[in-house]
Amino acid sequence: MDLIVTRQGEIWQARFGERTWRAAVGRSGIAEKRAEGDGVSPLGCWPIRRVLWRADKLGAAPVSAFPTSVIAPDDGWCDAPAHPDYNRPVKLPFAASHEELWRKDDLYDIVVVLGQNDDPVVAGAGSAIFLHVASQGYGCTAGCAALSRGDLLEFLALARPQTRLCFCDAE
Repeated sequence: MDLIVTRQGEIWQARFGERTWRAAVGRSGIAEKRAEGDGVSPLGCWPIRRVLWRADKLGAAPVSAFPTSVIAPDDGWCDAPAHPDYNRPVKLPFAASHEELWRKDDLYDIVVVLGQNDDPVVAGAGSAIFLHVASQGYGCTAGCAALSRGDLLEFLALARPQTRLCFCDAE
């Protein structure tokens, strides 16, 4: 069973079996990925690789069928298409363009790493496409999916090793 993220009227939602949660997606909606930084949540189904989490914020690892790792203050993710570490975790400081995983806000308290553009990595085809904690009011992401912290924890406890996240443009 997959987590299906799609539009329902004026809002985005994520459905997993009988459970449905409000969601957020990229500022450009769900579409075919065109380029790095386009704000698109990439159409398709992406396997879940692992779960990263902030021990200082959560206290204990999320209940999950997926491998979990603690986020450290020097963890980042390369989003520079020309760099050999593109769409891979990196340690900070890092000279090329990157995302910082240790954020001041709560959005990356839980980061579900998706297998989008990782086997093999193609320069410019998208990086750092995650499922993470939604901002208050479910504001747009840069291309990820996001759920409330409680809903994300509930999903992780229900998901199985074969679960994927699917961005769909229609129900």
